[in-house]
Amino acid sequence: MKNGLKKWRLLSLFTALAFILSGCGEPFVSALQPAGEVARQQYNLMILSAVIMVVVIIVVAIVYIIAITKFRRSKIGEDVIPKQVEGSHTLEIMWTVIPIILVLVLAVPTVYVTFALADQAEMEEVDEEGNRTALVIDVRANLYWWEFAYPDQGIVTAQDLVVPTDQNVYFNVIGHDVKHSFWIPAVGGKIDTNVENVNTFYLNFDSEAAENVDNLFYGKCAELCGPSHALMDFKVQTMSGDEFEEWVTAMQEVAEEEQQPENELQARGQEVYQDQGCIGCHAVDPTQQIGSSTGPNLTTFGERSYVAGILDNRDPDLSQEDNIKDWIRNSDSLKPGNKMPVYNEDDLSDEDLDALTEYLMSLKVFSE
Repeated sequence: MKNGLKKWRLLSLFTALAFILSGCGEPFVSALQPAGEVARQQYNLMILSAVIMVVVIIVVAIVYIIAITKFRRSKIGEDVIPKQVEGSHTLEIMWTVIPIILVLVLAVPTVYVTFALADQAEMEEVDEEGNRTALVIDVRANLYWWEFAYPDQGIVTAQDLVVPTDQNVYFNVIGHDVKHSFWIPAVGGKIDTNVENVNTFYLNFDSEAAENVDNLFYGKCAELCGPSHALMDFKVQTMSGDEFEEWVTAMQEVAEEEQQPENELQARGQEVYQDQGCIGCHAVDPTQQIGSSTGPNLTTFGERSYVAGILDNRDPDLSQEDNIKDWIRNSDSLKPGNKMPVYNEDDLSDEDLDALTEYLMSLKVFSE
């Protein structure tokens, strides 16, 4: 008896803990706090299906409780068989029609939303000059980083996706090596990035919701792809339409005129960057064709809020400089299975590491 009570207490404790933990999500990474029209439609479907399931559970539980209390034996030895209901047309109709109604209640809005979200007609619309009116971004998933190309604007970025708010943004997603899955929990998705074909969909980023999270959303790979799958993150920086146009212009200007070091330490860092062969994997040109680099494009590296998608530059206990050095020295332990080589003191002296770090932090386009 006592053992049974202990088990029930543990079950109650873990149930309460599950409810408590379910409320610990952050708005920038929670699918339950939608931050766009697509996310809201998907959230509404989740709520609808949850309500239907809860109603079914409650009804079944009530029927079950009535059955075991009303028709239980009232005394030992009683052998009375309750009235049987087989062949009841009323009950047959009820447990056939009611499930059909529930399925229709869920199926109709699900089918409607599915087809609405699959509508890509706007993506092909052009203006009088033949230019596409919608923003299209090509996404390329790699082990374990993300690459983003803006084909109509002629620019490429990595790890940080920059998008305007309050308009549909269309994505063409594909995987480079294995299957991944592109997902921004708070904004909607997710969709597989297959190696053999391109998948297309759109998202909408709500400006008010973006302001609540400092215009920074978190994206993730949602398909198990290797030892660092859980670390295959990217960040989404949102801005107004006008700011986005300014950002595009700034990126295009950098492509025309290469970023130059501002002091001797940065100049030495640029030399180290080239001598160590970093340029062979990491371009610092925003116009380099998507898929032509082994590693992420570093044109805007100094502006990123995270190093390698996992080391937070905003952490009060760790500076951007600390994170960069930590990544260069310990990339394999921080993100197992990635292709970034480890540079120890024999490969890269502390002085050269200081210079290289200073150069990388200077790679900025749209911020001071």
